[in-house]
Amino acid sequence: MPEKKKELNPQRTHRRLNKAAQSAKAAFTPAAKQGSKKPAAAKKAAPAAPAKADAPRRRAQRAQQAAAAAQRRETAAALQKKPLSVPDPEKPRLRVIPLGGLNEIGKNMTVLEYGRDIIVIDAGMTFPDEDLLGVDMVIPDITYLQKHRDMVRGIFLTHAHEDHIGALPYVLRELNVPVYCTALTAGLVRLKLSEHRDLKKPKIHIRKDGDKVKAGCFEVEFIHVNHSVADACAFAVKTPVGVVVATGDFKIDTTPIDGKMIDLPRLGELGKKGVLLLMMDSTNAERPGMAMSERKVGDSLDREFKGCDGRIIVASFASNVHRVQQIFDVAAKYGRKVAVSGRSMENILKVGVELGYLKLPHDTYIDLNDIRKYPKNKLTVITTGSQGEPMSALYRMAFSGHRQVDVGPGDKILISATPIPGNEKPVYTMINELFHKGADVVYERLADMHVSGHACQEELKMMLSLLRPKYFMPMHGEYRHLMVNASLGRACGVKPENIFISDIGKVLEINESGAGFNGSVPSGRVLVDGYGVGDIGSAVLRERKSLSESGIITVAVGVDMRSRAIVSGPEILSRGFIFVREAEELMSELRTLARETLENALERGTTSRSAIKETVNRRVADYLYKKTKREPLVVTVLLEM
Repeated sequence: MPEKKKELNPQRTHRRLNKAAQSAKAAFTPAAKQGSKKPAAAKKAAPAAPAKADAPRRRAQRAQQAAAAAQRRETAAALQKKPLSVPDPEKPRLRVIPLGGLNEIGKNMTVLEYGRDIIVIDAGMTFPDEDLLGVDMVIPDITYLQKHRDMVRGIFLTHAHEDHIGALPYVLRELNVPVYCTALTAGLVRLKLSEHRDLKKPKIHIRKDGDKVKAGCFEVEFIHVNHSVADACAFAVKTPVGVVVATGDFKIDTTPIDGKMIDLPRLGELGKKGVLLLMMDSTNAERPGMAMSERKVGDSLDREFKGCDGRIIVASFASNVHRVQQIFDVAAKYGRKVAVSGRSMENILKVGVELGYLKLPHDTYIDLNDIRKYPKNKLTVITTGSQGEPMSALYRMAFSGHRQVDVGPGDKILISATPIPGNEKPVYTMINELFHKGADVVYERLADMHVSGHACQEELKMMLSLLRPKYFMPMHGEYRHLMVNASLGRACGVKPENIFISDIGKVLEINESGAGFNGSVPSGRVLVDGYGVGDIGSAVLRERKSLSESGIITVAVGVDMRSRAIVSGPEILSRGFIFVREAEELMSELRTLARETLENALERGTTSRSAIKETVNRRVADYLYKKTKREPLVVTVLLEM
């Protein structure tokens, strides 16, 4: 009889992953719990026993942390010393070019190139840093793709988060290529593209996990993974030199809400056949253990809903369909109606229901405009704004700017998300304001209201062990995340010389003779400001920074260039620099200085308007710095009379 194929048991897998931790816990169990007898003197010292019992555990943890740190140092040293192995230039080679997602969070985009064929994995955006004043979003520089547009065979999307699809409308303006993704991702992409009416009708092809797509010399296989948005996929890309696996964002959830666990058997099959290169998510590489299951949030929601006699407002990421489903389910369980607030939440509800990813309990959903028809203890509102975005629904509720929802005493606010790194201040400012209004706010520091959608160390090691790649390139994270992930790869048997810490625009080349970095391509960030894409440069940002820090002084003067005389003014206008009514003396001095400078320039026969303005700007700026030690932006306006 043929040997029966073993099926993967998720629960058994999870137990095995935690076996070592459980054994260690048992080893350090206090003697009293093991049934040993204590002398009489020990009984008097009972209060100190827990601290003494924890001492071996703390020592073991410190030793484990020290070993991990030593391993990271060894990995870093090995990576620095590894020999440069550039493939034979005479042979065809695979080129791997990250255009985003390395040494940063977000803006994910990776290019695979072989011969005359290119495929692109993801097209994400990121939010601007504090120094990018007035900028709406940041997207990858696709100059290289524009230059080789005739070689691009398609764009493949791993999932529907903004850091993987946010740049797509701007990319499709330049590249008229097909897009391949799963059904939910396609639904959200179509909504996004509908907001950009200048685009040609995009060619979006829906695929499901297990499907394979031929794109030039590449064959791309969709593999189901778990993440904080439904329908997420990894890609196994068959190339002429071997298989490349791009995990995208993933975790290993043994009890997923939709019942579809990550396809570990298929990943194991790929590992047995041989994986040339693994490009793996590094976001949670610093976190030990495993990411908690999404069902954990459902348990926390149930505890918060149970016995609550007020209105409940839940803020979450709109794209987390499974979280939204759990909120609807627990609300229905306790006889509550559910309304949603926020455009992105309304969009995900529409797409999720239409495609069957959301199943709303009967007679539960109501329109937000109808909430006044129901008692507050029978209401739940699902809203956007978990990250404290100034225009989001929850933020407007906190600062009394929401038309339908007025937060006050008796309301319970559940923030089912953790602040994105760097975004803590606006989130906690919003939470403070909600507390000021008398609401009961429950957030991640007070309860398990959120679980990560990214793999932690044990999951990353499982992926490495299943796929057993020859080459390993950590992706999606800042440099520290990439380095820690590299150390996990080394611990799982990847040779240090085969681990590549790359950067945006850096080209990794691979063929049968080896792998190594070889040059770079144009790359960086493109700033989107309103309808403008890429037209905001360093000069504009410097001026915006100067305006934000020191304000502006405008010198307006009417001049007759034929008679070379001042007709009116100069008038001095201050914005963001000094309150004019409290600085009349300084304003008078500036008017005198500007008039003298203009008269001297006109008497010297200066005819260039730009030269006259530059002279006035310089004299006024120097005078202000001498008087105030401040450097406002000075602008001179010459009105020819």
